[in-house]
Amino acid sequence: MTYVPDRARYEHAAFRRCGRSGLDLPPISLGLWHNFGGTDIYETGRAVVRRAFDRGVTHFDLANNYGPPYGSAEENFGRMLKSDLHAHRNELVISSKAGWDMWPGPYGVGGSRKYLVGSLDASLSRMGLDYVDIFYSHRLDTSTPLEETMGALDHIVRQGKALYVGISSYSPEMTRKAHAILRGLGTPLLIHQPSYSMVNRWIEDGLLATLDEIGTGCIAFSPLGQGLLTAKYLNGVPDDARAAKGSSFSPDLLTDALVGRVRALDAIARRRGQSLAQMAIAWVLRDARVTSALIGARSVKQLDDSLDALKVPGFSAEDLREIDSHAVESGIDLWRGSATSEAVSA
Repeated sequence: MTYVPDRARYEHAAFRRCGRSGLDLPPISLGLWHNFGGTDIYETGRAVVRRAFDRGVTHFDLANNYGPPYGSAEENFGRMLKSDLHAHRNELVISSKAGWDMWPGPYGVGGSRKYLVGSLDASLSRMGLDYVDIFYSHRLDTSTPLEETMGALDHIVRQGKALYVGISSYSPEMTRKAHAILRGLGTPLLIHQPSYSMVNRWIEDGLLATLDEIGTGCIAFSPLGQGLLTAKYLNGVPDDARAAKGSSFSPDLLTDALVGRVRALDAIARRRGQSLAQMAIAWVLRDARVTSALIGARSVKQLDDSLDALKVPGFSAEDLREIDSHAVESGIDLWRGSATSEAVSA
């Protein structure tokens, strides 16, 4: 059956301007980091993407190595574009990234011009696209001069293979340097994609202020702390959780103190008439400097629950004070090394 998007998809959409650009993004964007790879059920991911678009989500975020296996999320998304969303390409913001490991050898990782340009060419081929809307340097690579990495991003825009460029997990200092280099080349730094949640608040220590000053947008990934800020871990580690699978979230991070704080936050959310996940997403969006919250979803039901975060009124000063007493740094920022000048090639 031919997919026909919901005609009312924009009726209640409240888009946010991305920094000082002309681009608007939905307050909640869909990331395909997990659940859309070759080992996942294709039709489930397809249903999630279609439901997201029906509910006004226009931004879909990928990277070259999303899967598993690497590249398979882009391949699957390309199939979805061809079958369902091809006629709506001008309504979509599609992003991809390169920086982490993708293929063997010295040219399949880092921030070199050869890797970034070659990786984007491969990403475009997998998705069946002529261009992406946003292309990111996925991480800081201090083994490559920043001038080369930013020069590659500028080159990609001038080639017409990306409309905008961004960076991910760069520190405030390196963000300023990247912005200055790009500005000198004539290509604006549209957006920064950092991790940010109630238990990972590093961007409040200078990065948000930097982005506001230089006019760059912010899209926060992992607003649910990789599932920590849901009901999933309130009573142990379920078998299907990331912590149980030993992938990107280690069970060693689940200390008694951290679980206790999450339970306290869950109680606040219930008093507000929200799930913990909904409150966590809304909390990230409380700051106008955050353009969008980037979520994942393994099912339509989970997606709908996350998108419903926008239905509950904002936070009172008392709400925020109570949340702040439990929402503290919890040592779960797996990308901290990438944000600093101490980062090394993977």
